[in-house]
Amino acid sequence: MNTAATHPKGLEGVVAADTRLSDVRGEEGVLVYAGYNINELAGHVSFEEVVHLLHKGHLPNRAELDALKKTLAASRPLPEGVMRILHELPSSTPPMHALRTGVSALGCFDPEAEDDSMEAQHRKALRLIAQVPVITAAFHRMRSGKPVVAPDSSLGEAANFLHMIDDEKPSKEKEQTLDLCYVLHADHGMNASTFSARVTIATLSDMYSAITTAIGTLKGPLHGGANEGVIKMLQEIGSPAGVDAYVDNALAHKQKIMGIGHRVYKTLDPRAPHLRAMAQKLSQKIGEPKWIEMSDRIARLMYEKKHLNANVDFYSATVYYSLGIPTDLFTPIFAIARTAGWTAHILEQLSENRLIRPQSNYIGP
Repeated sequence: MNTAATHPKGLEGVVAADTRLSDVRGEEGVLVYAGYNINELAGHVSFEEVVHLLHKGHLPNRAELDALKKTLAASRPLPEGVMRILHELPSSTPPMHALRTGVSALGCFDPEAEDDSMEAQHRKALRLIAQVPVITAAFHRMRSGKPVVAPDSSLGEAANFLHMIDDEKPSKEKEQTLDLCYVLHADHGMNASTFSARVTIATLSDMYSAITTAIGTLKGPLHGGANEGVIKMLQEIGSPAGVDAYVDNALAHKQKIMGIGHRVYKTLDPRAPHLRAMAQKLSQKIGEPKWIEMSDRIARLMYEKKHLNANVDFYSATVYYSLGIPTDLFTPIFAIARTAGWTAHILEQLSENRLIRPQSNYIGP
């Protein structure tokens, strides 16, 4: 029996849900958030505005945006119990492990954790959007042997995260750069981590379990972990002169070039040009152009040799590295931004819930 057509590997092409949140049009290279092309949003609206768009279905007016910012800022402080748990983790703990553990712990300290009313679910969603970056920044300071920096309620989400990891208020340019990265990463259709969050919440589990599931899924190098792989690859190559030989060797040995190609996009990832422009600007500013030069050469070779395009991870790695962000925080930053989309999908799943229970094709004896 030929099952290839009816049971595609990795569920490729299978529609798992209807959604009003985002649309990934792979053949066209188009990404849409709730009716807006990503090019209409990137550089024009803040991350908080995108959170409102995904959660409420429309961009906020001034009063709505101010209210959301106030709620997020007030929700940032972590329970003391969660801080103690983070303190107990070995300093060698990978930040994604710490984030997964911290989010799971949040569910133990939230009196609303098991409240399944939609009002409570919305409140938990906003708390998670506010607290995921705080967990990330707090653990980073702890593992570095530095005092944890308290959240600053006067700062927006991107600026507050940078303030908490660096213990200084970021420049406007740095804040805007990270904010744009958040906007570009906020949601992306039925990707692996979003699907896993919806599967978990569809059992009527709790919000914290669903986000913990998503974080565990994002961690993999074939998903969010790819951006860490990109900068490690660039460091291994060392200089633009080594790019051609590295690419030829990788292709000869059928090794994956991190950040190149995409499961859905058959043309250029629409987020990549925004990140490339930022990477180029930052590389010039810090006087270290080799990273963008290597990236551009790899992208050109891979398109010429394999007709594959750069994806969002390819240039985001250079952007984060140029901002002075440690490599192992790249994927947690992805999680910070994507918590907006994950929580929106969880709320959407709950609004018309049905248990997600696919079948398998038995091929055993």
